[in-house]
Amino acid sequence: MLTILYQDEHYIAIDKPAGLLVHRTRIAEEQHAFALQQLRDQIKQRVFIIHRLDRPTSGVLLFAFSSEAAKRMCQLFAERKVSKIYCAIVRGYTKKEDVIDYALPKEENKQIRQAALTQYKTLITKELTIPVGRYNTARYSLVIAEPQTGRMHQIRRHFAHLRHPIIGDKRYGDRFHNRFFANEMNCKRLLLCAQKLNFTHPYTTKLISIKTELPTEMRSLITKFDWIQVAKENYLLEGK
Repeated sequence: MLTILYQDEHYIAIDKPAGLLVHRTRIAEEQHAFALQQLRDQIKQRVFIIHRLDRPTSGVLLFAFSSEAAKRMCQLFAERKVSKIYCAIVRGYTKKEDVIDYALPKEENKQIRQAALTQYKTLITKELTIPVGRYNTARYSLVIAEPQTGRMHQIRRHFAHLRHPIIGDKRYGDRFHNRFFANEMNCKRLLLCAQKLNFTHPYTTKLISIKTELPTEMRSLITKFDWIQVAKENYLLEGK
């Protein structure tokens, strides 16, 4: 059963679990579970895709109840009038805040590069006195990121470009740190969550803010790394 975060007569948002594809695709033909079909079956109503999340990424995923509503919302995305806030745990100490301005090659044609911008802010860091890879200690950062463009795997590729890959990223990440988190932290997933989606409703003009809780694995790590207070202050966790 998918968790519904928001619903009105035009739109519905769910908390997409990590590992679930948004829709059927030829690059994962072996899969039979998709958020699009599961939601249709759950609410017994047709829905239309507005945007996508990577398969290993969890978080807020918005659908429309009509093609016209989808078109209006897609226009807002195209005009960069939708704020998408992600939370991630990455390798190393990132800058306090920065804008990653790095064009990304298209997946289907590496010769073509597309402009891509991601703003991010580092909330807190942690150093473990444990050798992982070639260093004697292991450093990590808790960041919030807001992509200004919508390229495929943008946040994952941008942090990998900075040499601060997201923990648990099997495609762009660091295998030593991924293995450490899997074996020692009992965390085998990509530590990236699309936590918030903010936009002005195309029909009512009201400001809509949709938020989901961080996944269990990220909440557990925030506790282990003593990041709870900072996470609460930045509204990643509930409470004061």
